Amino acid sequence: MRKDDSVLARLHQARKHYGTLRALDGLDLTLRAGELLALLGPNGAGKSTAIGLLLGLIRADGGTVELFGRDPQHVAARRHVGVMLQDAALPPTLRVGELIRLTASYYPAPRSVHESAELAGVADLLERPYGKLSGGQQRRVQFALALCGRPRLLFLDEPTVGMDIEARQSLWRAIRHLVAEGNAVVLTTHYLEEAEALADRVCVMARGRMLSEGSVDALRARIARKRVWCTTALPLADVAAWPEVADACIDGARLCLSTEWPELLVRRLLAQDLTLSALEVRAAGLAEAFTELTRDAAVAALSEAA
Repeated sequence: MRKDDSVLARLHQARKHYGTLRALDGLDLTLRAGELLALLGPNGAGKSTAIGLLLGLIRADGGTVELFGRDPQHVAARRHVGVMLQDAALPPTLRVGELIRLTASYYPAPRSVHESAELAGVADLLERPYGKLSGGQQRRVQFALALCGRPRLLFLDEPTVGMDIEARQSLWRAIRHLVAEGNAVVLTTHYLEEAEALADRVCVMARGRMLSEGSVDALRARIARKRVWCTTALPLADVAAWPEVADACIDGARLCLSTEWPELLVRRLLAQDLTLSALEVRAAGLAEAFTELTRDAAVAALSEAA
């Protein structure tokens, strides 16, 4: 399905204080149909507060908050939302099928129990009591509950915590399926490779403000440094002392170098080691971009406080 640019939810100049703590400081955020937005930031950045405003769980002190063009506390708006929070307290004695059926009953046009279970990868668990499941299995059930109402907007807070690799990749496929249907997904995660793999748009927050917003590639392009990997006979200490090298370490059997001048560095490596092999040059990953952006924000905060 082709993406729809329609706006489903919006924060405009949203402000929120908890006593003297400024949780949100004039935040602008737009959620569009057919898009996965990864909302990233260190602890205390304001991500949970932003989501709480959009879900109608808390009220803003200033600015505008809209969910499907309505007040987020309006029941008609809430019926189009699915939520998977990091912490969920569900009745441990109820069977998985019973939980899905109960949750689906609150929505006007829900998915069937079978469809919800298949999408979430819990079809084999329908007769199992929730309390008897592993942590990863419980997360998959929570995902089934979030999507069973056929929501147009889905909030996923650290959705793959406790899952093994196979379960995580299965959930990624389900998320991509939901986005392809034209739904919007808001993802908060500390697994940056998860955001890099799934996100159409990344928003990096710190101290209640938006630091950066754009595609993964656009965010990575803001970081000047590149990574150079190679297998070489040159000693690590010698290469680390070169002026072109910002940082050097051993990554498995290869040397890993960080540099702002990859062309100069590669030429020097080839000139000084004729046996050089396994050469690879990459742009900064999302993890490097995130680290640099949030580090700059922390430095700015210290300067303001001084």
